[in-house]
Amino acid sequence: MAAKRSTNSKTSGQATRQKSHGRKRKRLSKLPLPEPHLDPRYCCFKLRIGRSKIHRWGVFAAEWIPPNRKVIEYTGERINRREAKRRAEMSRGHYLFKLDAYWTVDGAAGGSGAEFINHSCDPNLYAKIVKGHILYMSKRYIAPGEELTVDYNFDPDVEVVPCRCGSPNCRGTINVLRSKPPRKSRR
Repeated sequence: MAAKRSTNSKTSGQATRQKSHGRKRKRLSKLPLPEPHLDPRYCCFKLRIGRSKIHRWGVFAAEWIPPNRKVIEYTGERINRREAKRRAEMSRGHYLFKLDAYWTVDGAAGGSGAEFINHSCDPNLYAKIVKGHILYMSKRYIAPGEELTVDYNFDPDVEVVPCRCGSPNCRGTINVLRSKPPRKSRR
């Protein structure tokens, strides 16, 4: 009889631990996310993070930035195609930057803060890949207080994502628009 009691108490103890673990998980999911931050090791100019008119958080210049200069490096965990696909399907709010045909950088894991740079159809930055590093370079002079933006150039074959950049040149989507095939002239 004593053996049965110990077996039952083990089972009920495991169930209790599992239930309390579930409660902890719920509590953790309700905790507010920490505010985003910039890693100064990867910033070449004074930058700050603040609320964006485009989408949630944005990165803003805190000093004048001249054209054709490295502003910040996009960093994070380097993952393969399979893991990138898994993470993209797992979460809607992801910070994946495709480095090449095989590697992707996940800015959500150890990112420099560049993952909070929003999309614009008329951006002031462009991405440049140099020896496996993703660099955001300035296209023009950027004034202090101006939000840093880059054209995400999402593939036209993936889910269409509406654009909220507010630019006069806005194409209405973050995705690259398909170019129309040239018309054949009749002769």
